[in-house]
Amino acid sequence: MQKINILFVVTELELGGAQTQLLELLRRLDKDRFRPFLLSGRRGLLIPEASLIEGLFFKKAAWLKRSISPLEDILALIEIYLFIKKHKIRIIHTHSSKAGILGRLAAALAGVKPVIHTVHGWSFNDYQHPFLRKLFVSLERIASSFTDTIIVVCEHDKQRGLTSKIGAADKYLLIRYGIDYARFGKADKDIRRGLGIDASGLVVGMISCFKPQKSVKDFIEAARLIAGSFPEVSFILIGDGALRKDIEKLISSSHLEGKIILTGWRRDIPEILSAMDIFVLTSLWEGLPIVVLEALASGKPVVATNTGGISEVIHEGKNGFLVPPRDTGLLCEKLSLLLKDRELRMRLGAEAGRTLNQDFFTDNMLKSTQDLYNELVFN
Repeated sequence: MQKINILFVVTELELGGAQTQLLELLRRLDKDRFRPFLLSGRRGLLIPEASLIEGLFFKKAAWLKRSISPLEDILALIEIYLFIKKHKIRIIHTHSSKAGILGRLAAALAGVKPVIHTVHGWSFNDYQHPFLRKLFVSLERIASSFTDTIIVVCEHDKQRGLTSKIGAADKYLLIRYGIDYARFGKADKDIRRGLGIDASGLVVGMISCFKPQKSVKDFIEAARLIAGSFPEVSFILIGDGALRKDIEKLISSSHLEGKIILTGWRRDIPEILSAMDIFVLTSLWEGLPIVVLEALASGKPVVATNTGGISEVIHEGKNGFLVPPRDTGLLCEKLSLLLKDRELRMRLGAEAGRTLNQDFFTDNMLKSTQDLYNELVFN
């Protein structure tokens, strides 16, 4: 049987849930049936990993970038179009907002069908300037008109898309992020020692890119407030990004040096999570962040902002707590409750480990996606 050429397009291979899920799909894709191609921007910590995937034709696009630039965006569109034509692409599957718009438009111009787009959180949100928000909604509506299937990872994104009149309901398909459970939930005693943390102390941690969406400063403010009542508690902040210097200055001005440990990006996330007693996420907006799923798979109670699809997996008082974005007072209240009550921490952690069903298994993500490709091509 002749292999089906399928092109994946992503804006940047940064260290994020969308990108790690895409690379996992590319690693495990049936290479006897599909011939995968990947186009991404030139930046990203995951580029070396993509380059090592067996059977993948990977190219760094010259003009595909996260920032908006009319001239470069037109050049990126042309570049994707020419790539499609040159390699006789049969299916196009786009990921991330910028690549989703340009990749689907290029597919329409090249006359390629089917076209699939995965929403890893929409390009628009309530914190944008109204003009920009309307612009992004309009672009998503246009792109949806030549999209056969819109994959969402949470029900929230489907409802938000439909409310914004982006595509019809029958275009949407829910495929959850896949977690490799075997990698999570195993204690690693050396992690705390390597970070300089007391083995018997309590640890509150967050994993996040340092960008406005994640509101990392709220985590630091919570740490400042908690530190006064719980001096034995340590905080670890895993990640990096454009706001790194601002974060470092805030830690210094809050007199939290040595109390908050900045690790930069780490690739040993299962081990890092095993060192935490409580996981926190302070995002202003989200789809369904994979790091929350990883924390649950690690058996950690989660205190997160109630945004996007997080409420689909965090159940109040059962496996964690939800707080409104930017409400550091309530965030500290929930953290204090967990820090004071070991029995509650253990109970919520045990329930966290039982939260995710087989819909969140990597095998299910892979099978559901490949079944979609076959259905669209052969039906």
